[in-house]
Amino acid sequence: MVVTKMKHARSTNQNPKCDLPQAKRIVIVDDHPLFRKGLEQLINSENSFAICGEAGNAAEAMEVIRKLNPDLAIVDLSLPGANGIELIKNIRAEFSRLPVLVLSMHDESLYALRALRAGAEGYVMKHEAMANVIHAIHEVFNGRPYLSPAMAAQVITKFAHRESEDEADAVERLSDRELEIFRLIGCGAPTREIAKELNLGRPTVETYRRRIKTKLGLQSGNKLSHEAFLWVQSGGQVLTFLL
Repeated sequence: MVVTKMKHARSTNQNPKCDLPQAKRIVIVDDHPLFRKGLEQLINSENSFAICGEAGNAAEAMEVIRKLNPDLAIVDLSLPGANGIELIKNIRAEFSRLPVLVLSMHDESLYALRALRAGAEGYVMKHEAMANVIHAIHEVFNGRPYLSPAMAAQVITKFAHRESEDEADAVERLSDRELEIFRLIGCGAPTREIAKELNLGRPTVETYRRRIKTKLGLQSGNKLSHEAFLWVQSGGQVLTFLL
């Protein structure tokens, strides 16, 4: 019987380290080129790691992953079009054994939990990335899930303060896309800016706004904006108006 091994494609960014058999090949998915470049330089400084591909959105990411067959994908959650949570789910469906490490600007524990539930193996906040990302990558490659220290403390605190396992954050009722729009509303973004940011039509954003109001029991757009603002300002802590 002939066994055929899947071969790695050549790097999409011409990194010679990617052709070394001992190098762990990594793809970065982030829509900020300067951040990608800084992260690439940091990770490439580690002898056993090599950044071999980059993507600025979810569709590009799947193309690069299919082409390169990398050992790890580093994914931002805030992407134009399909968000990082959707991308993680798509990666997990097509590449069940490919580890995913999230690097995100979101410091709310709810995002970390959703990323892990979608199939990510680790979560590092961007402002901690330069200090923690190499350690996080090592942990993930060693088969251990990783949360940055500040995020781990948030998650533990959140669950410790619940009166019962059935008690839930009201915002947890929202889908991943609804949560993303709720956050942007809380940041003061009008509908047209949300539509542009997420590559959605304005009527689609308005439909999501109505769904969010219904799920959270809010009677008006002003109440939605107020509660979203409070949630963002509180760092994503539990909303109590429905509990």
